[in-house]
Amino acid sequence: MNRNILHVDINNCYASIECLYHPELKGRPVAVAGAVEERHGIILAKNEEAKKYGVKTGEVIWQAKQKCPQLIALKPHYDRYLAFSKKARLIYERYTDRIQPFGIDECWLDVTCTRRNIKEVAEEIRQTVKKELGLTVSVGASFNKIFAKLGSDMKKPDAVTVITRKDFREKVWGLPAANLLYVGRSTDKKLKSHGIFTIGELANTPVSTLEAFLGKNGARLYRYANGLGEDFIPLFGDDSPIKSISNGTTAARDLIDDNDVKSLLSALSESVAARLRKNGFKACEAAISVRDSKLRTYSRQCPLPFPTDDGKLLSAAAFSLFRKSYDWNSGINVRSLSVCAGKLCVGFQPIQLDMFTDINVIEKHERLNKAIDKIRARYGYSSINRAIIFSGGFDGFDPKLQNELLPSSGF
Repeated sequence: MNRNILHVDINNCYASIECLYHPELKGRPVAVAGAVEERHGIILAKNEEAKKYGVKTGEVIWQAKQKCPQLIALKPHYDRYLAFSKKARLIYERYTDRIQPFGIDECWLDVTCTRRNIKEVAEEIRQTVKKELGLTVSVGASFNKIFAKLGSDMKKPDAVTVITRKDFREKVWGLPAANLLYVGRSTDKKLKSHGIFTIGELANTPVSTLEAFLGKNGARLYRYANGLGEDFIPLFGDDSPIKSISNGTTAARDLIDDNDVKSLLSALSESVAARLRKNGFKACEAAISVRDSKLRTYSRQCPLPFPTDDGKLLSAAAFSLFRKSYDWNSGINVRSLSVCAGKLCVGFQPIQLDMFTDINVIEKHERLNKAIDKIRARYGYSSINRAIIFSGGFDGFDPKLQNELLPSSGF
């Protein structure tokens, strides 16, 4: 069946919403950025005026202000962005019940059942969002999700781009391969090393060749480049099973020794464990992601001895993974860490222990965790924390940050 798929992208989402709250900033270069004092001082979003100066998402504030000295940097207000995201989705629901969010500011819509011209529907949505929310959107309209997403990126802001089965080769194949969804920096580098620079060159490369240096991803990208991308969009609200729960942060200063790392891993593990208990899960696997001061990232994972929702056990596993794989003698410090609880199972199911595990200790920890959860429910998450978070040697992490890292939804 031929599908009519839209990809709706709110233009400069964070910055555009902030400008609605600050009409006096109209026409001035504005960016939304994290707090400099917590080293989250990177550009999260910028408006069109800031773009004209070359300000880019992901660069640090001081770099952006070198390009644009008059840049106005505002702190993010995620509650506002979530509220507008929900309002936008209510508009989309007038046209279809098949909506798939792709981040806070983007959604795919299957509007096949409207039995209307796809460009007409796209234009109507664009105008409605602008009129009712005061925000502009770019809409890509096509016969699959990949080209719909590509279309929304082709014309910004406040535009509609249609890519059909008849003209996709003309419109798409001349674009850089990096523009295709799921072609990241590493993949793009590999493609270029094999003389593949455009989507068209990717589409016309034998799939066996792509698989030889990209693996299964090579076959997938071959399909996408040839217009054989995904087109299924689930009914809005049909939640997929949760496979993992994670938490990460960039430290206020570089972590320089084991005590620093142990303290931060404990704080992150406590937050992840609280989410596990809140949502009735236990984890069978622990994983960490480490980003060093040279901005290199690596991940490690290991099975847990038994399913758990205990932050202390999760923290111990995370620290063990770190010690096995990180060498302080390299002279390179740690910039950020994340902890992930994976292979989740329901928390109430029986577990098989080995003969060396003391069930009394496990039950003691469960009682302790229940008491902690009750205190936090009444007085707030940061009202109680493990002593290691404060005494582990690292004074650069504010446990109150966990409130920001622990959404009310639990994920």
